[in-house]
Amino acid sequence: MPTRVFLVRHGGLVRPGFTRCLGAPVPFHMPRPLIGITADLNETRYIAPTSCAAMVSEAGGAAVVLPCLSRCVEAYVQRCDGIILSGGDDPIMEHWGVPTHPKAHKVDPLRQAFELAVLEALEARRETPVLGICLGMQLMGLHRGGALDQYLPDSLPTAGQHWPKTTHSVTGELGEGLVHSHHRQALADAGSMRIVATAADGVIEAIRDDSRPFYLGVQWHPERTENDRLGRGLIRRLVESSSSPARTFAAAKPAR
Repeated sequence: MPTRVFLVRHGGLVRPGFTRCLGAPVPFHMPRPLIGITADLNETRYIAPTSCAAMVSEAGGAAVVLPCLSRCVEAYVQRCDGIILSGGDDPIMEHWGVPTHPKAHKVDPLRQAFELAVLEALEARRETPVLGICLGMQLMGLHRGGALDQYLPDSLPTAGQHWPKTTHSVTGELGEGLVHSHHRQALADAGSMRIVATAADGVIEAIRDDSRPFYLGVQWHPERTENDRLGRGLIRRLVESSSSPARTFAAAKPAR
């Protein structure tokens, strides 16, 4: 008798999660959610953070690197259960009608165009969990009408607390603790996103879209942060959101 998935009534509710084989119900294990991680460009190579991929795996997900190929954006967002926009160099601000600061280290233009296309495609898939890290958070904010302070040393006496490869405290709805920081730019305005964490000097450290199940950007690097809640805990939450039954079955519904 072939194995098949069916619905089991439990406590008056119908829920998925079991198979029947030879007449006996046994647990049905959901596959690992597929988590796409954007990559940096280095001449002929794509580079993605290994620690980020390892944390995705530890949390029960399957990490895949997303090459910066704009023609594949729709396929990526359709197949990935969750997306991580990884850290990188500085945004090219001419896209938003502002000159790029002369001391900025510009991100590869192919990568920027690709990640903005991913963000735009995700507007039609609002149930897909998204975590933006450093550059990823900045692009999320800019994409939603925000503004960028392009060189913190020009405007912030405590800019040295954020660069290079240092730790500082953050507070807000995500928790309080030390995070790993490595940035000379920061959002000055979050646009339509809501600010949910700041540093002691007022730098915006995390933003969220409350209208979506999980759409979060953090200025720090959770893959390098020792604090569990602000580090691997954020990636764990992304994976859990990506594997929730409600999202899985919503994503599986055929388009009308």
